[in-house]
Amino acid sequence: MPAMLARLITLMAAGVAALAIAVQPVAAQGRRTTALNTDWRFHLRDALAAERPDLDDSAWSKVSLPHTWNAADGDDGGTYFRGVGWYRRDLVLTADQTRKRLFLQFDGAALAADVFVNGEKAGRHEGGYATFRFDVTGLVHPGHNLVAVKVDDTAGASIAPMSGDFTIYGGLYRGVGLIAAEPLHIDLMDHGGPGVRVTTDQITPESARVRVETGARNDGPAPAKTSVRVDIVDARGRRVAGDTASFDAPTQATTPVVQTLSLPRPHLWNGRPDPYLYKVVVTLLENGRPRDSVNAPLGVRDIRIDAQKGLLLNGEPYDLHGVNIHPSARPGRGAIVTDAEIKADIDQMIAMGVTGLRLAHFQHPALTYDLADRAGIIVITEAPLNSIAEDTPAFAANVRQQLAELIRQTGNHPSVAAWGIGNEVYRSDAATHALLADVAAFAKTQDPTRPTFYAACCQDDLDPQAVQGALSGYNRYYGWYSGETAGIGAWADKLHGRAPDRPIGVTEYGAGASVKHQQDPPVRPKPTDKWHPEQYQALFHETYWRAFRDRPWLWGKFVWVGFDFASDGRDEGDHPGINDKGLVTYDRMTTKDAYHWYQANWTTAPMAYITSRRFTARVTPTVTVKVYANTKTARLKVNGRDLGEVAVEDHVALWKDVALKPGQNRITVRAGKARDAVVWTFTPPAARTASPAGG
Repeated sequence: MPAMLARLITLMAAGVAALAIAVQPVAAQGRRTTALNTDWRFHLRDALAAERPDLDDSAWSKVSLPHTWNAADGDDGGTYFRGVGWYRRDLVLTADQTRKRLFLQFDGAALAADVFVNGEKAGRHEGGYATFRFDVTGLVHPGHNLVAVKVDDTAGASIAPMSGDFTIYGGLYRGVGLIAAEPLHIDLMDHGGPGVRVTTDQITPESARVRVETGARNDGPAPAKTSVRVDIVDARGRRVAGDTASFDAPTQATTPVVQTLSLPRPHLWNGRPDPYLYKVVVTLLENGRPRDSVNAPLGVRDIRIDAQKGLLLNGEPYDLHGVNIHPSARPGRGAIVTDAEIKADIDQMIAMGVTGLRLAHFQHPALTYDLADRAGIIVITEAPLNSIAEDTPAFAANVRQQLAELIRQTGNHPSVAAWGIGNEVYRSDAATHALLADVAAFAKTQDPTRPTFYAACCQDDLDPQAVQGALSGYNRYYGWYSGETAGIGAWADKLHGRAPDRPIGVTEYGAGASVKHQQDPPVRPKPTDKWHPEQYQALFHETYWRAFRDRPWLWGKFVWVGFDFASDGRDEGDHPGINDKGLVTYDRMTTKDAYHWYQANWTTAPMAYITSRRFTARVTPTVTVKVYANTKTARLKVNGRDLGEVAVEDHVALWKDVALKPGQNRITVRAGKARDAVVWTFTPPAARTASPAGG
């Protein structure tokens, strides 16, 4: 019955009363995932017949996943290897396992992966940052099986990103797993996504309409009596809405099943103040027996962006401010990052007071989106179209593919507010305009509920390239690459006047800083200088935030960047291979002064922070002590001597001409319940010029 393949089953479950009974979400019957992260053999560079089971790989390196071949050379400021690496692993299966539908899942392979099972090609995936799967059911047998993966991050292929101001790591740098599912299962081949899409609309205090679309896949030999059961479960585990749709699932086909439910008295997902989450549990049944189950987050919220009011969350103005996150890990680790480290990064940004994150410049690990949902952080996230755009159909198709994967894999998250279609494409001509317009239009076909944005840097503010997408985002660095920091406010006002009906945001702004470089007052460095004083970065951000704070029509403001990260082509500041514009150091051990400037502005729990704290070796007998605080007053003591209480003006307290004694000086500040202290050592000129013998 071919007509059934295109059938869309739509059911309305209106007026479902809340049921105050606990519901245990049905476990995934028949679906099991086994991690395949150990016992791999690895060979750097191409190898003849490496996909064949009879190849002797005993001389290859033993590695575990996640793994990258750029862990050592990706952040040292030299050239780093971009090319081919091979991975091989034995996979032992029982006869029972081979009677299931079997899928290999890769959570990240950069940039292209050719996957072979027992010497046969399972498939090829192009794109380094999304999850992808291959159905390997027909390629395996009971006993030993050989999985071989050729990973290639050679520069110049028609795969986005073609380039970027960041290290493009190669390898299987996220995990790999084997999924065993029943022949009747929720679609596992939907662009690496969950096979379930959840959207909400018509939100009122009385109810919200929840639309759940499920891909029901039947790989069995005959049609199946099938039901899709949807349960909406609240944060306390109670079933508050539900529906069941029954149908005959045709064999060797995926049937889209749409169910529309009414959620009574919805508790809204309201950003940082109240990130309330429901859970949607979708269960696929055959003849009444569960065969598969998938959970999806549900946050009931309405996000709109207005050219005059900025971002509106559930109808109210909401100040969207935060940082860009670039997901390189720690020194010497490349792109390898653990779940604990991802959580630590998000927690550190929450402690600073962010309400939003821009996840640059490609899809981030799945946990990042989960944590944003739970914390109430609004996220904008983007496809990896960056710097260089190739004018070919293959490249355009690859960008669309990676954007589809991003949307299908992260679109259920209430934290996601907008899709990025590109960042800083340097060339602006008819071909790039057409590409960006095509990508923006494609995004709407995948998700008509969210706007798109483009992050522009390098053309006129209203260049046709800069106004692609529903929103405009601008990467602006007055006072760093060119111009003066004080010009940022005038720029924003001029642009707002030229395009009063277009929503405008600042997707990047920032300046470099080394915690090893101390100079107070600082001299403005050139971006390529080896000297990047921490104090200049702090002054830069003071000026920018004051300008942005007073312009609420900006829909978002995102510092570049939350953490220093690897960009191997750079040679500036105190370490080659690192972009040091982070508010936190690459190793996450030190928060820079500018971090605490934002903490003073963005948080309410009493805090006080003495700036220039790492300028410990003082050479002048008097200094200015500057404190960031979010209290009304602050009190200073130097070597136990009370220098009095001063008003905190616009989050800054100042004490000028503070005398230091030779040797160590202990400086302490108290602001409400907050305390901070540093030790500075003053060495008089005579002592500095004296010889070691004192003569």
